Amino acid sequence: MDTENLKAIIIGLNLDNEQFEYSMTELAALAEANNLDVVDRLVQKLDHPDRATYFGKGKVEELRLSVLDHDADMVIVNDELSPSQIRNLEKAVETKIIDRTGLILEIFANRARTHEAKLQVQLAKLQYQLPRLHTSASQRLDQQTGSGGGGFTSRGSGESKIELNRRVIEKDIAHIKQELKDIQKSDLTQRKQRDSKSIPTVALVGYTNAGKSTIMNRLVNRYGENNEKQVMVKNMLFATLDTSVRKLIFEDNKTMLLSDTVGFVSKLPHQLVQAFRSTLAEAANADLLVQVVDESDENKELMMKTTEQTLKEIGVENIPMITVFNKADILDEPRPQRAGDNLVIAALEEDSIDELVNVIKENSYNDYVINEFLIPFNKGEIVNYLNTNANVISTEYVADGTQIQAELTAVDSDRFKDFIVTNE
Repeated sequence: MDTENLKAIIIGLNLDNEQFEYSMTELAALAEANNLDVVDRLVQKLDHPDRATYFGKGKVEELRLSVLDHDADMVIVNDELSPSQIRNLEKAVETKIIDRTGLILEIFANRARTHEAKLQVQLAKLQYQLPRLHTSASQRLDQQTGSGGGGFTSRGSGESKIELNRRVIEKDIAHIKQELKDIQKSDLTQRKQRDSKSIPTVALVGYTNAGKSTIMNRLVNRYGENNEKQVMVKNMLFATLDTSVRKLIFEDNKTMLLSDTVGFVSKLPHQLVQAFRSTLAEAANADLLVQVVDESDENKELMMKTTEQTLKEIGVENIPMITVFNKADILDEPRPQRAGDNLVIAALEEDSIDELVNVIKENSYNDYVINEFLIPFNKGEIVNYLNTNANVISTEYVADGTQIQAELTAVDSDRFKDFIVTNE
């Protein structure tokens, strides 16, 4: 749906939740991320949502008048509504109603680029639509298919159309799940191949728009195997959905796989969390997580809580994590600052990236060992391998061959154990 230049009113219920104001600010940002113009904001404080219309009767009338005054194209609700609440509100205010889940799904649908991301979004949308079937939606399906109900004509027309629509959606869900399963098998094979090479994997995680992609690009530009493989950076929520994996090679020949995962947001729809589980598998299988936090945002504590809750929901637990408070330059804070494995940085500054690399390396190469090798002259391929894949500390040519002191993985050390010089 082309939403550019459409006007929206955002509404929300304050159920005495300390995060309410923040969630409404975020809802406005989500609307703007979908190219909508937010023209008004209505809130009401209640103990619980009205079962029929979400807002109370008087507030619904106020909303109807606001829609008329602003000539609004839609109303966006800060919570997930039931199908009947959406229908009743649409009837009362005479404009389109979109709940928070529907808005996020729409943003994801517009942002998806790869085949896998498109399938994941499509799956989430179908799972969202399934319990929301009603006759008018089924009639639209009828018009699209040109069908009168086919084999369901012996039943009541309303029931047959809903049943047909349900079966079509369920069939589509099963088909997409199978296709995603096939993609995941391929991804798992690639991941196993990477694991067998003992290359540490680091995943950038965190709230959307915290600066993960900027950090990714800075590292890829400096250390990337192919520094042209940059990821998209844009100052908006969910600028990128696809997990990108890049190989980094540091000056000391240590290698690393760095992934930039989809950003999180509060009240991330359950359907999306489930659908994007495979995309977020890069985080679940990482050796180290780097949580990127927007230091300049006054709601950063809530953002961190959301990130940790979402990671837990997708089964990412017991993985070492460092926390990077980015955008310190906006507040003009001293940077880089380090306290243990917590960093305050500005991703666009070289010394901040230097310090980040130091902390990542300290937490990623615990299995590296330093050995001294004596490589016979007729085993020059081993010398070449060490020069390319290890941190060579010293090289000396002696009568029996090339003597090399090198820092390397435990796997490579074992591989060349016959050439290790012992001090016996």
